[in-house]
Amino acid sequence: MSHTSREKAKLLARVRRIRGQVESIERALEAEAGCAEVLHLLAASRGAMNGLMAEVIEDHVREHVAAGDLSEAARADGADELLEVIRAYLR
Repeated sequence: MSHTSREKAKLLARVRRIRGQVESIERALEAEAGCAEVLHLLAASRGAMNGLMAEVIEDHVREHVAAGDLSEAARADGADELLEVIRAYLR
């Protein structure tokens, strides 16, 4: 995924924010925070992870499926890779 190299700093910053959110869930559980607070933290983390997933999927589609200079075989491979990930994500 060489195209992620161009966006590496941005993607890593998002991952670090997600890590911070997950750590806040851990702290809340250790502190025996209320269910509502933990659920809000979980929802925020899930939203952040979904946002990251959407960004990487978008980059994949643009670079490996929709790019004008790709052969039909390369497009098919890119689509197959994407479908495999989506299937795993939806399990």
